[in-house]
Amino acid sequence: MPILTKLKEFLDASGVRYEVRSHRPAFTAQETAAAEHIPGRAMAKVVMLRGAGDYAMAVLPAPYHVDLDRLRRAAGRPDLCLATEADFARLFPGCEPGAMPPFGNLWGIPVWVDESLARDDEIAFNAGNHEQTVHMRYADFARLVGPRVAALRTGSYAA
Repeated sequence: MPILTKLKEFLDASGVRYEVRSHRPAFTAQETAAAEHIPGRAMAKVVMLRGAGDYAMAVLPAPYHVDLDRLRRAAGRPDLCLATEADFARLFPGCEPGAMPPFGNLWGIPVWVDESLARDDEIAFNAGNHEQTVHMRYADFARLVGPRVAALRTGSYAA
C-alpha cells in the first residue's frame, strides 16, 4: 500500500526531504521498530486522546506509555482520556486503523510531542499503513506540524 496520499502531497508541497521505507507488516510501534531495524525509542507512535467534543494526538517513543496526568497538566485539559480506536477511526480516512501519522494538523487535531523525540535529529513514524514508515528530520516535522513539546511518557517501557 502506498504512503498516505494526503501526507505525501503535504510533504512534497512543503519541499522537505523524507524517505519512505517498506517493511513486513507490523501492528505495534515496537514491532515496526524491529521491522525497520531501529531502536524502539527512535520510532514515534501516536496515542489518541479525546476530551469534551474534540481530540488530541500525543506522540512518544514506541516503548513508552503516555502519562495522562502529565499531558493533562501540560495541555491544561483535565478532561483528556485515552480514545478507543472506535472513537477516532473515522477521523483518518485512508489510514489503516492504528497507523495514522503524527500530522494531526492535516486533520485539525492538536499535536503534543514527548520532549525526548524533540531532541532527536530524525523522526520515524507510520505512513498511514502497517507496511511503510516515513523518516525525516525532526526539525522539518516540527516546522510543519507545530507540535507542543512536553514530558509525556511514563518512566517505564510499555509491555
